[in-house]
Amino acid sequence: MSNRRIRVRFAPSPTGPLHMGGVRTALFNYLFARKHGGDFILRIEDTDQTRYVPKAEEYIIESLKWCGLIPDEGPGFGGEYGPYRQSERKERYAGYARQLIDSGWAYYSFDTPEDLDHLRAAAEEKGVTFSYDQHTRLSLCNSLSLSPEEVERRINSGQPYAIRFRMPESLDVTEEDLVRGSVTFNTRELDDKVLFKSDGMPTYHLANVVDDHLMEITHVIRGEEWLPSLPLHVLLYRAFGWEASRPRFSHLPLILKPQGKGKLSKRDGDKMGFPVFPLLWKDPESGENYRGYREDGYFPEAFLNMLAMLGWNPGTEQELFTLNEMVEQFSLERVVKSGSRFDPEKAKWFNRQYLQKKSAQELARLVVPVLYSKNIDTTLAKVVEVAGEIKERCDFPADFWEQGHFFFKAPETWDEKAVAKRWKPETPAELLAIAALLETIGTWQAPLIKEEFSTFMNEKGWNFGNIMNTLRICLVGGTLGPDLFRILEILGKTETVARIRTAAEKINI
Repeated sequence: MSNRRIRVRFAPSPTGPLHMGGVRTALFNYLFARKHGGDFILRIEDTDQTRYVPKAEEYIIESLKWCGLIPDEGPGFGGEYGPYRQSERKERYAGYARQLIDSGWAYYSFDTPEDLDHLRAAAEEKGVTFSYDQHTRLSLCNSLSLSPEEVERRINSGQPYAIRFRMPESLDVTEEDLVRGSVTFNTRELDDKVLFKSDGMPTYHLANVVDDHLMEITHVIRGEEWLPSLPLHVLLYRAFGWEASRPRFSHLPLILKPQGKGKLSKRDGDKMGFPVFPLLWKDPESGENYRGYREDGYFPEAFLNMLAMLGWNPGTEQELFTLNEMVEQFSLERVVKSGSRFDPEKAKWFNRQYLQKKSAQELARLVVPVLYSKNIDTTLAKVVEVAGEIKERCDFPADFWEQGHFFFKAPETWDEKAVAKRWKPETPAELLAIAALLETIGTWQAPLIKEEFSTFMNEKGWNFGNIMNTLRICLVGGTLGPDLFRILEILGKTETVARIRTAAEKINI
């Protein structure tokens, strides 16, 4: 295998929106492929048509594109191993299922869904769990318990059947997982999984093994929830005679709830107010919208960086990585075994770090749509100036309105608590005197304004701190904002004086 070109696949099912855990699986596959100069393949595993959700495939592809995880092969991306939707490959799976029948590794099962439901209910009444396995299969309706003539009669008559894998009796199956190390399963504890359904479609187990072989996949990197399926998949490679070329396996840890117990779910996001999906998702059945990281204002590079640190330990104190840096340093050996707790505040921290790295020009282009949505007519130059001034106070582009709206719109109300604390009977007269002073200043720059203002205040003997806070209320409407003299400079002389005069006239206590 060492001489083979590295090929990995991300194989989601279009049964709903792509969970952030799925994005992390795609990311780790992408990093591994790029690190080794290999191929990153997208394959849509849509064999379960009963759970198919319209638009889910488009959502998956758009999510990968937003994150910058562009497949080398896949639906819409081309490639020599297609088609890349399993529903378009279904004709080939039946032949492989029959091959397992012929070699004794699988058998026909004629049990109806009603039969199996009855057996499950009966077992439940006894306090046990029914399993279709080596202990029960000879007492059930299948080609192992029926005569060859009866099996042939049933098939020829068109009776529906499934094809099940014949799990060997009491066999240890050991695999060297690249994340977890050596793992061993004994087949005594495993059931005979359905490989081919009565509707003519393969199950995940058969389709993914066949497709991984035909697509020459060298490494399967997937979530921990697939670990119990590992012995079946290993045995399928053995049954087909593909052991020499089968892929290496890696099972990634779960992303846990913020409390640390249990897998992170959509309900956790709904309850605690954070997204669990990369993009906004509108449920086609309920019409309900679910938040997305993109629409919440996260940068894709921050989102990926956050996901990488949920399960991957670079072995250093470094936390911020570009995608190229992740590629350079990534290894499956440094993926942790235990689940990683998701911290919504840490996610915001990552976004803040990437926002601070952006230039004022870059941020301005992100803020302009926000201003337009507020019907604010301004210049790009002013937006650039404001962005550079307040970006340290922001985690998301949308925060620029909250932190800097006063630069574009004069306050119409003033914070009552702040006014009650700062406003004195003599305040209006003091403000008008300051407005008159400001009108005389020639060069309107923060250092010179501050110098003139300080001289004036010293001459008057007024309380510097109280006047500064009162001025801020006049200009901003409250107590927020950056350096006061920078606010004056950006607002301009005319607007500054007008706001001071308006507040002096209208604020009453």
